[in-house]
Amino acid sequence: MDTLRPNSVFRITRPIRREELAFSLIELILVLTIISVLAAIAVPRYANALARYRVDAAASRVVADLDYARQRARASSASVTVSFKTGQECVILEGVQHIDDPGKQWGVALAGKPYYADLVSVDFTGHKLIFDGYGYPDSGGTAVLRVGTETRTVVLDADTGKAAVQ
Repeated sequence: MDTLRPNSVFRITRPIRREELAFSLIELILVLTIISVLAAIAVPRYANALARYRVDAAASRVVADLDYARQRARASSASVTVSFKTGQECVILEGVQHIDDPGKQWGVALAGKPYYADLVSVDFTGHKLIFDGYGYPDSGGTAVLRVGTETRTVVLDADTGKAAVQ
């Protein structure tokens, strides 16, 4: 036997009209305005973060290439020359073959993918750096890289031959 409990709640539903299922034009405009404001805030931040990432990656690559030239000079007991070409935005290890293409010299084009960096200035004698057979550079100096408004300076210590990013 079914009995009704005194605390039972009965729902009375009414049919939903078709007009109640859609968004109004005002609601749509409000959502689009909010999305536009958020995008206007996010896009410049993303661009700045991307520029920081690219300039950090380019500076790390230059440091890695300088370390490789130093190690190669020590291993072969012969000098290795590193050329900085500011007009072409590239760093070349002269006389060192590229790993992927043995017909080419070792080098990196900083203006291309993935760095898109400018080699703003180089403070080495004649834009060249020579590591002797012991891995010591003929001079210390700096190379300044820029992507957008972000800059990084690669510094080479004349005494140790170690490169670092500042």
